[in-house]
Amino acid sequence: MTPVTLITGASAGIGAELARLFGNRGHALVLVARREQRLNELAGEIAAAGHAKPLVLAMDLADPDAAVRIGAALSAREFEPQYIVNNAGFGLVGRAADLDRDEQLGMIDLNMRTLTDLSLSFVDILARHRGGILNVASIAAVMPGPGSAVYYASKAFVLSFTEALHDELAPRGIRVSCLCPGPVASEFQARARIAEAEPPWPIAVPAARVAAEGYRGLMRGRRVVVPGWGPKLLFALMPRVVPRPLLLARLEGRQAGRKG
Repeated sequence: MTPVTLITGASAGIGAELARLFGNRGHALVLVARREQRLNELAGEIAAAGHAKPLVLAMDLADPDAAVRIGAALSAREFEPQYIVNNAGFGLVGRAADLDRDEQLGMIDLNMRTLTDLSLSFVDILARHRGGILNVASIAAVMPGPGSAVYYASKAFVLSFTEALHDELAPRGIRVSCLCPGPVASEFQARARIAEAEPPWPIAVPAARVAAEGYRGLMRGRRVVVPGWGPKLLFALMPRVVPRPLLLARLEGRQAGRKG
């Protein structure tokens, strides 16, 4: 069986940069997202750089059977996951009571349930290959999120789950890391209906740097990776230093100003 790196949400942004990085490091890749054309273009780019052409799996990862279908597709090709990168996810800006409920439940399915399913479906295989899991959360994971309540809560779950899994799977030789970037200029803003074109300095960090620090952190077995000094300060200090009512008001005001 051939060991591979499985990357979800690989069609753009941080996911695409992670795919390029893993490919450049000699990993055989399986790229998963809904947009098949985008994945094929990225796979062709990686192959043109002299690396093995990634396998493309076009599917909606929010489907309840996504992990089973991925497992079947890998087995059919005699592939086994050595690394799993759970990058797929999206956010929405607006008050939870005003946003579409089904869309928010779909966010929960993708950001939390699918990530959990893929993190747990291949544990024995990951242990055999001495591999790892990289789950992508956000600095939003350590704050409440009025104006984007379900998204912030979903990332809090990812951080908590990943930190616990880091300790639980360490005795089996599996590295588990949580990547918590600040805002990154990508298609995420358009999907979330955010008006701002570029995240503000000093918390903005390019997707390529986020991917590089995430990869390095995973390989070193770090529990949590926060790229950039601005996001590090927010992640470490803001929830502890700023009084909760003030933090809630500040975040709600910022989200209201970002709504497109």
